[in-house]
Amino acid sequence: MIDFGELFEQSIDDMLAAAFRDCLDDVDKGMSPADVDAAWFGTIDIADNASSGLGLSHPTGLFEMPVTRVENACATGSSAFRSAVESVRAGNTDVALVAGAEKMRDSAAGLIEGAALDQVWRGRGVTMPAFFGLRATRHMEEYGTTREQIAKISVKNHENGAKYPHAHYRFTCDVDDVVDSPQVTYPLNLYDCCPVTDGAAATLVVSEDVVDEFTDDPIWVAGSGLSVDSFERGNDESLVGFPATEQAAGQAYEQAGITADDIDVAEVHDCFTITELVTYEDLGFCEKGDGGAFIDSGEPLLDGETPVNPSGGLLAKGHPIGATGVAQVNEIYEQLRGKAGAVQADNDPEYGLQHNIGIGRNATGSVSCVNILSRQR
Repeated sequence: MIDFGELFEQSIDDMLAAAFRDCLDDVDKGMSPADVDAAWFGTIDIADNASSGLGLSHPTGLFEMPVTRVENACATGSSAFRSAVESVRAGNTDVALVAGAEKMRDSAAGLIEGAALDQVWRGRGVTMPAFFGLRATRHMEEYGTTREQIAKISVKNHENGAKYPHAHYRFTCDVDDVVDSPQVTYPLNLYDCCPVTDGAAATLVVSEDVVDEFTDDPIWVAGSGLSVDSFERGNDESLVGFPATEQAAGQAYEQAGITADDIDVAEVHDCFTITELVTYEDLGFCEKGDGGAFIDSGEPLLDGETPVNPSGGLLAKGHPIGATGVAQVNEIYEQLRGKAGAVQADNDPEYGLQHNIGIGRNATGSVSCVNILSRQR
């Protein structure tokens, strides 16, 4: 990974080249670009620099091989990772590079103008934060979730992010700070929202046939899931949950042969505080409606039973869309290897989960990708 932030001085090529170099340098026994068989490149191309896989080839020097560009809303990076996993599982690839990058800060208008929800919602004044605000008020109405419980997620993630070296925002706050920060859309305030961030990340998916050439301590992909759904189908519960997440998580748990109770650490999508709270429920970490009680219990804290977003999540680390899922995979990898430094979970994690949601066709959370990593072969 590179440090996330407002990287006006770096091009998308600069960011990708740095992430690629860091990725190869991190391989225990070393790796050269010539070892890579194929690559997957995640970006939604806000900066209009990467309309094909060639956008990855120039900064990395990876030519004369398959390079696939992946775009799947905010689940772009995790979907690129899943695609590489499927190719390795199928026996088509031995060494797959997955890279994600986004220049979010060069043109704020690009982000706003390219946002979904246009056909139905924008004419009614519903921007992206406002749509998640609707989810928050609905959850509060249905289950008695409090504003303070939602704010505690920001407190937790900013505390973690202050310790995480790659985070865009590295400050701490308390519940009062969150509740008193400038309002964006009721009931969400500034500290409930992730920043607009530049960044890049890269990771390697390698077949078990050759992995011993590169490391004696690999982390294994145990399961993966991807699904789409929409409240337009008439699912009235969709504003208090993301059906696509439940479906993707179910696929991943089934592949891994585990349940939510087996997850020891997780990096989940927290574009807004309410997103993480709802995701606790969708992933099965607690029952529907108990997300507020779950954060109150302390279980998702760094020293809790199931730490969630030790990196600080999107709220602190930032959300450079194509890079986000790849970065989360890297963070779970570090957790399972016990090398996450100041944000290392102290529960000796064996299974880690990575999760993104994305938008599409006028619906938030209409796509979800879940990947599960394990220390077990």
